[in-house]
Amino acid sequence: MSPSLCHLPLLGPACIRAARPALGFWKGKAGPSELLPLLLPLQRDRGRRGMATASSAEAPGKHQLNGGLKKTVICIEGNIASGKTTCLNYFAKNTRIEVLTEPVSKWRNVRGHNPLGLMYQDATRWGITLQTYVQLTMLDQHTRPMISPVRMMERSIHSAKYIFVENLYRSGKMPEVDYVVLTEWFEWIIKNMNVSVDLIVYLQTSPERCFERLKRRCREEEKVIPMEYLESIHQLYEDWLIKQTLFKVPAPVLVLPADHDLQDMMEKYEENQDRILTLCNMQHRL
Repeated sequence: MSPSLCHLPLLGPACIRAARPALGFWKGKAGPSELLPLLLPLQRDRGRRGMATASSAEAPGKHQLNGGLKKTVICIEGNIASGKTTCLNYFAKNTRIEVLTEPVSKWRNVRGHNPLGLMYQDATRWGITLQTYVQLTMLDQHTRPMISPVRMMERSIHSAKYIFVENLYRSGKMPEVDYVVLTEWFEWIIKNMNVSVDLIVYLQTSPERCFERLKRRCREEEKVIPMEYLESIHQLYEDWLIKQTLFKVPAPVLVLPADHDLQDMMEKYEENQDRILTLCNMQHRL
């Protein structure tokens, strides 16, 4: 018998009580106040669109639609080539869901430079450059104005830090000073900005299957990715979302085994669409 496609691994108190994003876990000191002006270009870009920020005296509130209605944020998480794009393409057909893919085009072209490609060529030299920009662009994804009742994002600012920055640091390719600076930035964002998540859908895929898919799709920057890298990313995801031994999880997790072929996965998304959206609606009622 094949394993059940959907199950909730957060069976402890974190799952039972986590009807709202667990943003209250931040315990460090706030980042230097002089860092705030660096966020102003992002705020000015939104102009009059009304991006709300929380005061330092209280935790950031839920995202809201115009008119004050709560919105739902779902993050699709998983390894490289785990099937995130396929998942998002399926749910994009629902007019109530706003889909935000990872801003990979920005990471490939920052005023003519390709920090993503540079990082894969020399992670020690360019890891901090890419991850600083990833953190900024993912912050933009989280905080841009809401246009639909449900927002579904490809990964999140949380996985950018907890998975990819962590992997660079643990593998010895990011100096401690770079890691500490990114951590200070991240913790300031968590405390002062609304990057809350209502549900994480984890596409649990074996590194072997990811490697097969990666080779088939032949993206230029990914040609140099070794199997060992995918194994490291997989283990960090398992430690974070399944074992919960890495960092605290910002929302309940729904696990979808995703080693299946395309047609099978599309059928599984069809079967579980209502369940995913219902779980998020329950979050708001609790």
